[in-house]
Amino acid sequence: MELITKLLTISTLLLIASHLHPISASASSSSTNFVTKSCNTTTYPSLCIKTLKPLASKVGTSPLRLCNAALTVAIQGTNNCSATVTKLLKQKGLKRAEASAIKECIGDMKDAVYELKQTVSAMGHLRDADREFQWANAKTYASAAITDAETCVDAFLGRKVNPTVKKKIRSCVSQVQKLMSNALSLINHLY
Repeated sequence: MELITKLLTISTLLLIASHLHPISASASSSSTNFVTKSCNTTTYPSLCIKTLKPLASKVGTSPLRLCNAALTVAIQGTNNCSATVTKLLKQKGLKRAEASAIKECIGDMKDAVYELKQTVSAMGHLRDADREFQWANAKTYASAAITDAETCVDAFLGRKVNPTVKKKIRSCVSQVQKLMSNALSLINHLY
């Protein structure tokens, strides 16, 4: 009798699990498809898919949640880039011009993070009566963040800077600009 009870319990659990899995897979599939379709409208679709597809289950099929996820990824990327640039500043043997350009870049990256956080804040007010105003603010702040990143790279123009240092900074800033651009693109397609 005990063996029959165990077999029935296991059979019931397997039956329940077999019915739950397709629902979960279907929901996951629609979220993943939504992220992929939305990312295909961005400037850098493959990067968008790579960075946002892992968040599909949290995003679901909500354009607003997708925008916020893209902004979170951009903020994380900008913070990581800022940390990389800060480490470069601590290298020994930097020339005054290099140190000055790196310091300016660090300030620009901090400004970019601030602008991205302001974008998130404006996005949080899109359900308010002044939705159009908040949406315009979000786009303005995201654009300003991209400009801050460009300004960081511009700090190295006309200055003698170690090519390795310049390459590291350009590489991380370029990645951040792409993340920001994708977030802005998703925001632009929100309404």
